[in-house]
Formats: sequence, C-alpha cells, structure tokens
Amino acid sequence: MASNIAWPNLKRSLVAILRGIKPEEAEAVVGTLIEEGFDLIEIPLNSPDPYTSIHRVIDAFGNKAMIGAGTVLSAEQVDRLADVGGRLVVSPNIEPEVIARASEHKMLTMPGVFTPTEALLAVKCGASALKFFPGGVLGTSGVAAIKTILPKDTVVGVVGGVSEASFADYRKIGISTFGLATNLYAPGDSAETVRNKARDIIASYDAAFDVD
Repeated sequence: MASNIAWPNLKRSLVAILRGIKPEEAEAVVGTLIEEGFDLIEIPLNSPDPYTSIHRVIDAFGNKAMIGAGTVLSAEQVDRLADVGGRLVVSPNIEPEVIARASEHKMLTMPGVFTPTEALLAVKCGASALKFFPGGVLGTSGVAAIKTILPKDTVVGVVGGVSEASFADYRKIGISTFGLATNLYAPGDSAETVRNKARDIIASYDAAFDVD
C-alpha cells in the first residue's frame, strides 16, 4: 500500500473545479473563491495553458489554499505539477503510479471511482480521498451502498451532478466533501459572476452542515 497523505480537516471540504479557465483570468477568479471560503482549488489539465494558470495562482495564493490540478493522468504530469508548487492531484481514474508519485511529493490525491472494486483499489493505493464520479448517476443511494464496504476513515467525495441543492441529502449518508464545476465556474465567467455563485454555494453548505 502506498503512503497515504491525509485529506485535511477543513471548515468546508469543497473543491472548486475551474475547467477551461485561462491564465489571464485565473488570479482574479481564484482570489474571489478564496475570499468566499473555498480552500481547495483544482485547475484541470485540459484547460488552456494549465500549468501557467496553476503557477500564477500558487504564487499569489499558495499560502491561503491548497491548489493543484485535475485530469492528472501520468506521473510525469504529477512531477510537473510539483515543480510549480501544486499540492492537490485530482484524476478521473485510478492510476497507481499517479497516486504513488503524488504521495512521494506529499500531495493530496483524489482519484475518480464509480464501483466498489475501483473504490477499494483507490484505498489500497493510498488515495487521500475518493472522487465518486459522476456522482449524480450513482445518487445518494448508490454512494451510500458502496460506502458501507469501505474502511470507516475513508474520505468520500462526490463530483458531477452535485449542486448546493443536494448537500443536505448527502449529509444524511455521511458525505461532506464535494467538487463543484459548472455550477460554480463556466469558461468566460467573470470574477464577480463566480463570486455570486460561490456565495450561494457556501451559504447552502454552511446551512446543510451547520458551519458557523
């Protein structure tokens, strides 16, 4: 089993997924998200010039949030991310080499899973947290069923088809970690547009999870 880098105990376990963001937009949008209460920032590698965006926002906000990449598919990408100071590795799949390399760099890992077999494999590989994706397809009943066979301390996150409207339902099954994408940021959104969306999401999360 790989060395597990523990998922942090945060006030709000919310990952902001900024797929499609451009370097010239990144600092303003990420700064806004951090101001509104997001502590985890993911810039997917299939965005325009992603490493430039990641480098810029880490330089500006690396001491205020855990910033990294999504759609990470290879150990080489993990190394490149580490070179710019990334601390979070999110993947759509389970690639043991990605998890192992990220763990060597002391980075958080969140691989995508959908089945019990995949979830248990990700745990065995030492993932910091699991990303059930697409979560909306599994729904709360599907996630809850798989959760019963996982180690009790497994951090389970849900991404895809999840919005502030479903936070309370997921709380009922013990889930408090989410990735928010299109309902938080769409390519071309201004920082002010993102701020308004973020405020609604944060308010819903705080109400659902009794955050002071």
